[in-house]
Amino acid sequence: MNSRTRQDAIIRNLRRSGATTIETLRKEVGTSRSTILRDLSALRDEGYMIIAEQGRGGGVYLDPSSVQTTAKLSVPEVFALIIGISSMRAVGSLPFAGLADSGLTKIEKSLPPDKLRDLRRLLDCLYVGPLAPQVDVSDVGEIDIGLLTAFERAFLERWSLKFDYVDAKGARSQRCVEPQAMLILLPLWYLVAWDPSRDDVRHFRVDRISQPDVIEGPTFRLRRIVFDAGVQPIRYA
Repeated sequence: MNSRTRQDAIIRNLRRSGATTIETLRKEVGTSRSTILRDLSALRDEGYMIIAEQGRGGGVYLDPSSVQTTAKLSVPEVFALIIGISSMRAVGSLPFAGLADSGLTKIEKSLPPDKLRDLRRLLDCLYVGPLAPQVDVSDVGEIDIGLLTAFERAFLERWSLKFDYVDAKGARSQRCVEPQAMLILLPLWYLVAWDPSRDDVRHFRVDRISQPDVIEGPTFRLRRIVFDAGVQPIRYA
């Protein structure tokens, strides 16, 4: 369970029960006490008014008023919305594009300055284009739910991303790459990354990626990526 899923589970528990304990939360999400405490701190930073009593048996409470006033989205959630809207626009299936853009603008304005900078850095790496007609899309699978969050963290921190990969022939491998961009060629999405083991840029279909994990350590540099004709960067104000 990644941190976003875990924190959502914590908020659901607090909303339903009104009050609980660290131990109850720990058991529900299957993690350690220290991780729960970090999650509670992160949720407070998002604006949730969470009160925790001192001591191991102390209770945890969510101020009911914060349930109504804190519909705040994280940077990966806003990024995911933009990806979805951009994908629909690319194939001409976004009938209310103006309203969608207006809604996204309002969401962006609600982000604190540091989060807005992160979002715009992510948008700078997002590209969309047409898929070549000869590409086989009969085997498109589901995308690992943790990939977008892992990509966001790896890209912003300039850390390597490790994952398991299955190529078009079914061969399995473990890769460790430097994320450079996200490319949308509907219905396919690609992670564009520098692969040190190949000494070259590689495109990885995201539905063939599993078990993504950020490797904290030496940082990498962004490289100049040359895309095929028709591929354009996505720009939002």
